[in-house]
Amino acid sequence: MQEHNRLLSGDILIDLSYHQDDIVGVSGRIFIKAPPEKVWKALTDYDNLSNTLPKVVASRTIEKKNGAIILEQTGKTGILIFEKTVNFRLKIYEEYLHRVSFEQVSGDFHVYQGEWLLETHREYEGTILHYRAKIKPLFFAPPILVSFVQRQDLPGILSAHKKRAETNAFCH
Repeated sequence: MQEHNRLLSGDILIDLSYHQDDIVGVSGRIFIKAPPEKVWKALTDYDNLSNTLPKVVASRTIEKKNGAIILEQTGKTGILIFEKTVNFRLKIYEEYLHRVSFEQVSGDFHVYQGEWLLETHREYEGTILHYRAKIKPLFFAPPILVSFVQRQDLPGILSAHKKRAETNAFCH
């Protein structure tokens, strides 16, 4: 319950974990004052993510087949002078208004997989957006650095989805 109160008061919650083979687990949560349909629209507007999300340089849908979406993205990762451009293709599966799961099929990561979850409750008007992923880059980056970058970047990504969804919620 305390977590929900923190989210409702505007906090962005980030958790990190370390797994075998230098894989970093990351999760984040944010409360968005918008119905799940608006959050979904912000989250799944794949071809415009580079216009709305920080550090996403390019994003485009390259295939839709057998219920899967193949998304090609270019982004920036890292900090200060250690910033690196990464390219990858994700296979995405959608469960409308509930979940977007993804896994890298090619690109600059050994492991990049996770999901976005939308959670709604009757007690409050809005949606809690959850992000969970496991990450291990192909290039050398110690897990402590990967986790630091995730802790720095994820709040901006969650906030951008919040801003887009809440802006869309008040537009007709």
